[in-house]
Amino acid sequence: MPERSNPPTPASAAKFIFVTGGVTSSLGKGIISASLAKLLQARGFRVTIQKFDPYINIDPGTLNPYEHGECYVTDDGAETDLDLGHYERFLNTPTSQANNVTTGRIYDTVIRREREGAFLGKTVQVVPHITDEIKRRMLLLGQGGEFDVVITEIGGCIGDIESLPFVEAVRQLRWELPPNDSLVIHLTLLPYLAAAGELKTKPTQHSVRDLREAGLQPDILVCRTEHSIPPEMRRKIALFCNVKINSVIESLDADTIYSVPLMMLKEQLDERVIKRLKLTGGAPQPDLEVWKDFLGRLKNPTEEVTIALVGKYVELPDAYKSINESFVHAGALNECRVKVRSIQSDHLTPENVAENLRGVDAVLVAPGFGERGFEGKIAAVQYVRENGIPFFGICLGMQVAVVEYARHVLGLPDANSTEMDALTPHPVIAMMESQKDITQKGGTMRLGAYACDLRRGSRAAKAYGKTHISERHRHRFEFNGEYLAQFEAAGMQASGTNPETGLVEIIELPQTVHPWFVAGQFHPELKSTVENPHPLFVRFVRAAMQYRKG
Repeated sequence: MPERSNPPTPASAAKFIFVTGGVTSSLGKGIISASLAKLLQARGFRVTIQKFDPYINIDPGTLNPYEHGECYVTDDGAETDLDLGHYERFLNTPTSQANNVTTGRIYDTVIRREREGAFLGKTVQVVPHITDEIKRRMLLLGQGGEFDVVITEIGGCIGDIESLPFVEAVRQLRWELPPNDSLVIHLTLLPYLAAAGELKTKPTQHSVRDLREAGLQPDILVCRTEHSIPPEMRRKIALFCNVKINSVIESLDADTIYSVPLMMLKEQLDERVIKRLKLTGGAPQPDLEVWKDFLGRLKNPTEEVTIALVGKYVELPDAYKSINESFVHAGALNECRVKVRSIQSDHLTPENVAENLRGVDAVLVAPGFGERGFEGKIAAVQYVRENGIPFFGICLGMQVAVVEYARHVLGLPDANSTEMDALTPHPVIAMMESQKDITQKGGTMRLGAYACDLRRGSRAAKAYGKTHISERHRHRFEFNGEYLAQFEAAGMQASGTNPETGLVEIIELPQTVHPWFVAGQFHPELKSTVENPHPLFVRFVRAAMQYRKG
């Protein structure tokens, strides 16, 4: 018998949904995927989402935030696409290394296997070897019995050269999986031409044509649009794109991404999916009471604060996506609208910092790497510390606070981080011992969730309501413990430490000295969700509200 090019697909109890996009990027595949997942979860189904990215980087860990937005980190230490943040914020469940796969990781795996002789001398090709590896990873999360539905978002646009192996893998899976075990949702654009005064369907038709040429027929079309789709236009789209008219889903521009699940509920997207996949056992209607309560608080605030976000990537909002969304969550819980004022740290100096921070109710100094903008962040921290403005530092933001305190309170004017000055006489922030012999950049930082013990009675312990926590990290440098006694003698407390290594995780100033001055080496924004806003952000926003009231 001739050799089968594609091995049989392993049996799986899960159903698979593939989400593709066309016409243009940034249509919101991640938000549609997360919204559908939320609706299915709210009916009682166990759902997860994974993102397949077509770029050749192994992961986004070495990408400049201006290239790809923030790098999201999971509990198990994976550096992933920012869409995984949307997945976690919507579903309130953690993702993992398996939830984000790139072309680079696929090829790396296949090439390593080829070097080990796994292919028995055969010519290694895109089909079947690359597509087999893609399929294996697409099915992985559905094979452990943990999930009823696995949603796979395919990055990029239909027609992109780099996306073709992923689309081909999906085409093969549609044939290999049992009937009613998979479906394809295609997200496309209905542009509005002001000169003509109407929506145009041709880009959608061409996008679906390209998808069908690649061997995939969409089951459901989600059409991004600025205006409602008239019934006759829905019929036209259904006719030319070969889908049922009730599978043409309208996705209007929303006032907030958190409105999209309710918009998709109104469009009955979840019902179409349930019928097409023959899903059984779920509730007749999704339970979205907690979600609706959150939206009510978000859209009807009773107070407002302005918080400065000081960083060096502020021109691109996605560079600090999780921080901005954490403000949304914490603001809603406090029934407060948080207006974020982005400030480029490059532009801050001791001379202009007062002018730049005028009118803000609190300041967050953002994470980052490298020397650029570091001294501007120092100026911001000194100003808020000396003027009693609520302050929150994250990762590098904590390190900045430590350096600033050493220079201006401990009397060590040359204090610095060895990241900024390798020869500083007072390295109050230094490279971790475990990092000193590392030469490769990708995936080698202190990554993922680590335990932290909180000092009883501290601001941090009061915010969390407990003394043992776990938070996610992404850094190479740390607080230098040799200076800890000097800092504590001068009033800065180490209120959180790692129980195994003694690494300082949180520093703060007491209430008697400052209304709110807290900074963490970890990234609390990565654990904030709609249902569980992060307690440090909640307290920080509350401190801003109190400061505004005077």
